[in-house]
Amino acid sequence: MLEVNLQEEAFIFHPSGALYCKRLQTLLIADVHLGKIAHFRKHGSAIPQKAILKNFQQLKKVVNTFKPEKIYFLGDLFHSAFNTEFTYFKTWVQKQQADLTLIVGNHDIIAPTHFENLGIKVEKEIYLENFLLTHHPEIREGFFTICGHIHPGFRLRGMGKQHEKLPCFFKSKQQLILPAFGTFTGKYLMQQSESDQIYVCTETEVIPIPPKL
Repeated sequence: MLEVNLQEEAFIFHPSGALYCKRLQTLLIADVHLGKIAHFRKHGSAIPQKAILKNFQQLKKVVNTFKPEKIYFLGDLFHSAFNTEFTYFKTWVQKQQADLTLIVGNHDIIAPTHFENLGIKVEKEIYLENFLLTHHPEIREGFFTICGHIHPGFRLRGMGKQHEKLPCFFKSKQQLILPAFGTFTGKYLMQQSESDQIYVCTETEVIPIPPKL
């Protein structure tokens, strides 16, 4: 984990891609894409059934780490039409003590009532003090945006010719894009300018990458 100040507010960057605000006891998670594995399995993809459980294991781990009072999902919580993974999600929700809010993303096509019936608030965007929480990246004057959607990634190079594409937090002057939390998602390689900051997520740590000069 790595502590980073955003707008003079202390946040913790977690290797899972989750973001935690210490003072507000608030957990932010983007692009879980629940239902995606079941969707692909239904259409013939050879993905193990146990892969579905990885997202819920990761959710359990990060919630147990921070014990937040509030959890905001920054869009694309559920990937597709209603399928069997929603049953797993319902079971997970029933065990939560935190207030849950979904900020709708482009893949969230399930009727909001399915979430609201579980006690989850559904919003288009949220103003959290001087932060704007959205799904899509958006610059709005006077606010620092925290969002998802892009699934940012970075190619980390090792000794010799080894390299690996890993998820990352991508911070620009007025915005932080969270990595996709879901285990079955792609990564879009980000181009880093000298004013951008990248924080790469490995399985166990978050590594800051020096700005490109």
